[in-house]
Amino acid sequence: MNPTKQISHDPIILASKSPRRKELLEQAGLVLEILASNIDENTVPLSGPKDYVKDLSRIKADHIAKSRPDHWVIGADTIVVVDDLILGKPKNREESIQMLTDLSNRCHSVFTGFTICCHTRKKSITRSIETNVLFKNLSPGEIHWYAATNEPYDKAGGYGIQGIGAFLVRKIEGSYSNVVGLPICEVMETLVTLGIIKF
Repeated sequence: MNPTKQISHDPIILASKSPRRKELLEQAGLVLEILASNIDENTVPLSGPKDYVKDLSRIKADHIAKSRPDHWVIGADTIVVVDDLILGKPKNREESIQMLTDLSNRCHSVFTGFTICCHTRKKSITRSIETNVLFKNLSPGEIHWYAATNEPYDKAGGYGIQGIGAFLVRKIEGSYSNVVGLPICEVMETLVTLGIIKF
């Protein structure tokens, strides 16, 4: 059996430029069109983490679905939360060092919201998934070394669990792929529920 065999499915657009989300979905056997949704996330009101990522994913998916109403669109957003503080993507080395210091030897939550919708079919499902992540106790040397790599700067929370940053993580509870950027099990379940993919 070929593990990379494609699944039969309706046309799907991923409303994200995240290479990690694209890779996760392609690994699951999907063929995607990429149309990044360039909404201004600063215009979305802050709320509880679960509602916030759901709102962002819905807005991103709807933005693309308006121009491609016959296609299924997947929108997603991921945030890292520690002490009720949302950690975005670090803008520079100093922010990266501060985030890693704040996360060291502590548990934090990763929330991903995803929306799958099609305007023509008048169908839309939005969900949010939470994963708890425990960091090891990081030495100043480890923090500065990791901040000097290119990895932290395009990732919420300033680390990549699927890359060099794997050494930071002592334990996770919940979906691993959710921390990478998309809870692939739940996304595939939803695609099946909507009749988009057929095995």
